[in-house]
Amino acid sequence: MTITFNIQYSTRPGENLVLNVLVADTVMQASMNTTDGYNWTTTLQAQASSKLEYYYSLENANGEIRREWQLERHTLQVCAKKTARYTVYDTWIDIPWNAYMYSSALTDCIAARAERGGAIPFVTKSKTRNKVVMLRVHATQLRAGDTLYVLGGAEILGEWKKANAIAMTELQPNEWAVEIDASGISGTTVELKFLIITKDGHEIWEESMNRTIAVPVMKAGEEIVYSLQEARFPLPDTRVAGTVIPIFSLRSEGSFGVGDFGDLKMMVDWVAKTSQRVLQILPIYDTTITHTWQDSYPYNSISIYALHPQYADLRQLPALKDKARAKYYAEKQKALNALMQIDYEAVNEAKIAYLQELYAQEFAKVAKTKEFKDFFADNKEWLVPYAAFCYYRDLYGTATFSLWPDHKELPQAEREAMSKEGTKEYKNVAFWYYVQFILDAQMRSAHDYARSKRVILKGDIPIGISRDGVEAWVEPRYFNLNGQAGAPPDAFSVNGQNWGFPTYNWDAMIADGCSWWVRRFKKMSEYFDAYRIDHVLGFFRIWEIPIDAVHGLLGQFSPALGMSAEEINSYGLWFNEDRYTTPFITDWTLQRIFGEEAEMVKENYLERLDDERYKMRPQYNTQRKIEAAFKGVTDEKALNLRDGLYALVSDVLFVRDHKNPNLFHPRIGVQMDFIYESLWDCDKANFNRLYNDYFYRRNNQFWYEEAMKKLPRLAECTRMLVCAEDLGMVPDCVSWVMDQLRVLSLEIQSMPKSDKVTFGYLQANPYRSVCTISTHDMSTLRQWWDEDYARTQHYYNSMLCYHGDAPHPLSGDLAKQIIDWHLDCPSMLCLLSLQDWLSMNEKLRLKDANAERINIPANPRHYWRYRMHLTIEQLMKSDKLNYTIMGMIERSGRK
Repeated sequence: MTITFNIQYSTRPGENLVLNVLVADTVMQASMNTTDGYNWTTTLQAQASSKLEYYYSLENANGEIRREWQLERHTLQVCAKKTARYTVYDTWIDIPWNAYMYSSALTDCIAARAERGGAIPFVTKSKTRNKVVMLRVHATQLRAGDTLYVLGGAEILGEWKKANAIAMTELQPNEWAVEIDASGISGTTVELKFLIITKDGHEIWEESMNRTIAVPVMKAGEEIVYSLQEARFPLPDTRVAGTVIPIFSLRSEGSFGVGDFGDLKMMVDWVAKTSQRVLQILPIYDTTITHTWQDSYPYNSISIYALHPQYADLRQLPALKDKARAKYYAEKQKALNALMQIDYEAVNEAKIAYLQELYAQEFAKVAKTKEFKDFFADNKEWLVPYAAFCYYRDLYGTATFSLWPDHKELPQAEREAMSKEGTKEYKNVAFWYYVQFILDAQMRSAHDYARSKRVILKGDIPIGISRDGVEAWVEPRYFNLNGQAGAPPDAFSVNGQNWGFPTYNWDAMIADGCSWWVRRFKKMSEYFDAYRIDHVLGFFRIWEIPIDAVHGLLGQFSPALGMSAEEINSYGLWFNEDRYTTPFITDWTLQRIFGEEAEMVKENYLERLDDERYKMRPQYNTQRKIEAAFKGVTDEKALNLRDGLYALVSDVLFVRDHKNPNLFHPRIGVQMDFIYESLWDCDKANFNRLYNDYFYRRNNQFWYEEAMKKLPRLAECTRMLVCAEDLGMVPDCVSWVMDQLRVLSLEIQSMPKSDKVTFGYLQANPYRSVCTISTHDMSTLRQWWDEDYARTQHYYNSMLCYHGDAPHPLSGDLAKQIIDWHLDCPSMLCLLSLQDWLSMNEKLRLKDANAERINIPANPRHYWRYRMHLTIEQLMKSDKLNYTIMGMIERSGRK
């Protein structure tokens, strides 16, 4: 059959439109023709009874310039037995302003409809299919159970009689279609309009003028396909509320001392019961490096795919046949579950031991099942290296693979042997296959359950990967292992944050289309319908810290446009490389830092550099060397000495570029250090001008272009709702990119994005945002209220509009008012921590507010062990709290 494609698109000389048809795993391209640079057309021959999926792209002599949005490609169902010629009139699909409405969070959770992708209905009066017009339109505002209808002035379109409205079929998310007999409208102009009929029978008409279609004179056996502009209805934007809590913090009566995937289902029930629509969790990936409590940090995973064994719900697994062992674990479960906080080491030791016993009992049978074989086949590209890594980690007693006596990499022959059942290598690692099979099945089940309850599961993608992990081991080309990722100084840490993760080799990643990230996101979409990009600024530039540094102060943005000596001079600051890039250590700075210990420091740690300055002795000239010298020291006085020595090393005005030694970057936050204090006032003014230009203006366009090489590909590789954590030192270009890609921002009233206000105005929040009161890195609402009385007083008077002194501690009524105002804001999502929800009920909330804190970013050795003090069963029965939340959400219009 013949198909002619038509599209209107304004091009420049030298630009051409291309039709891209997807055939299996390949793309077939067809050049299009034009006579005016605006109306483009091409004709193809297609097979009978096929479904075409295609998109348009724009090219010039250098290749592709841009393409249509990839999440909603054009589709066309054709049938040669009924139609010989198709003529298609398309419209170009750019990323729509309401792209979030196409996410699975909306289409498969909140507005899930039972049937999608069925046969297109054919409406006829004559019972023939001689001449056909297909109407296709996008309509995003339908809720669960709603149906889109079309009605028009022609007889075939019901002659504007509501009873004759034609029901349409949803071909793919938000795209609706119907075919009508065109015998009576060939060669005429037809008026029509779309309407929604809700599941309870209400009619909602689109708010535009009547649409008109000029149908040409048609021949027998011809079908014309019209892709119409999106239908818009007078309906409010979707706004929902939800809860944020790590899975490890969940507690039920059957938990094994830590939250698990079974508890996740139970928490979904509570979220749904209270009219919430989102449950957000922290990363769930395996972090087992040392087998100690230090592995409790959920952002330092050894795999970007493998789930953490601690989340296995043992209740969903077969019982141990050994009655004595079953009794032992039952008693262990009760003891661990009675703890107020997680005993990470005891929990994981017990769970792994249980799974090993179950593996010995069950795996021979499980390995033969279709479910396991399918899981292995679908995941072996990451599963085999992960299992091998775990095996060698435990065999050699360390996850630092550079210290292994062999297996500095995974040989291909060994990888293949580990994939073949029956080999010695397979038996060595099969336990980890079994564990991941269990975890995958349970997490998928929780995801399906959440969808059935119309609850969005929102995950978290860490920005970094462990340098002692699988990806660094088998895919080192993607990482800079001689750098450390972190964050510049902020409200959380005056010395910046050093996460220790290797930074990314973006050149290598971009060269293969960011396939590493695409695989990662696609795997995540099997478990979630929304996700939080941890530290989205890392896709623009990462704070890269030298491998020999402990603090983040000596870092620099990477990539970034470094400054030459000549450029620094142009600001009126005469660049003295030796003075400005060498630690500034003098008698007066030593006295200020160490006081009476200054002479001892000179004698033991320093040597003369010149008549004015000292330098660190070679054995102490980096922070890592100092750290090693004080390893194991716990005396407070000695630790203060160590921190003072750290400060000496970082007291420089400029840091040298990591790649080009002839370029320099102003040291972050140096205005608080002695080398800045030593400058003349005029030099301080010139430096500050340079500093502000560098950090807030110089790299904006450069970072925009860097982000646009990565984020569009990632935002379009799944239908998950994209939310970003865009806190910190945010350059202007971040909002440009997030707006262009329709990514939701994070809005926290106590951390406003504008430096002109102390607290953000909730009603000024953009719709496309996530509003919250606190994150896992922050104090809870109750903690914050008592941390800084002056700041709280200002909030009490200016934001809550009360006179007099702010009461302490925070009352339940005041907490409710604060939450009410957050729920009322325009943000699409209002997600609150469970601790903040509980703050409204003085009888239910934990007595000690400080015990609710999840993480303290300033402490790199923080133990992540917070647990709910209530069980989920108790939470489900807390009627007063639950009815309060339901009423607040109902009044706010979030549902």
